[in-house]
Amino acid sequence: MASKQKTVIVTGASQGIGAGVVQSFLDRGYNVVANSRDLKKSNAFVESDHLALVDGSVGESAVASKIVETALQKFGSIDALVNNAGIFFTKPFTDYTVEDFKALSSTNVEGFIHLTQRVVKQMLAQKSGGSVVTITAALVDNPIAGITASVPMITKGGLEAVTRSLAVEYPKEKIRFNAVAPGVVDTPLHKDNPKDFLKTLSPMGTISDVKDIVEAVVYLTEARQVTGEVLHVDGGAHSGKW
Repeated sequence: MASKQKTVIVTGASQGIGAGVVQSFLDRGYNVVANSRDLKKSNAFVESDHLALVDGSVGESAVASKIVETALQKFGSIDALVNNAGIFFTKPFTDYTVEDFKALSSTNVEGFIHLTQRVVKQMLAQKSGGSVVTITAALVDNPIAGITASVPMITKGGLEAVTRSLAVEYPKEKIRFNAVAPGVVDTPLHKDNPKDFLKTLSPMGTISDVKDIVEAVVYLTEARQVTGEVLHVDGGAHSGKW
């Protein structure tokens, strides 16, 4: 890191991967703006000189604006963004409703657009480059029979596509766009799923820890020569049938 303290925005920060990312960046000396729907009520974090908390859904334009305004008012710049906020659920394809799709699109896609547009505008004004890392899913590249996530993967696949497009749109401005595609991660999302079953969902027969995903996010945030990359942290699940 440079001598100037850098500022990172992290969405979906109240638990799981998001909370792990927030803590890791704080430990590395960053200023952090953390966001989730009810972050302050969750008591996951307490505001400090280096941490600002913003409640609300990134699917709402006004919330995205508030996140960026908070970063600039408290820390003066935005150097990195981690688009972690997202929702995921499975159903047979024919059971998904229009309301399901709207909910998935609002958080996963509209939230990405609202916040990333504002962050990129600020990075362009700063003329010092920056990093955007987005959490997608290994299921985009390697669907697994019995995991009926077709409609959520429309949104996650879209995030991978826009990541690659933006990596080609802004390289001269030194703004990098990458994604982390997790497989099964030991988070509250899977608290009711049998671990023996979850272990069958990767060829390594393992379940990722939050730390595994956090390390990938931090790496991509700080890897100055990496852009347009989708880093799979999934025990090899994206490689194919096993």
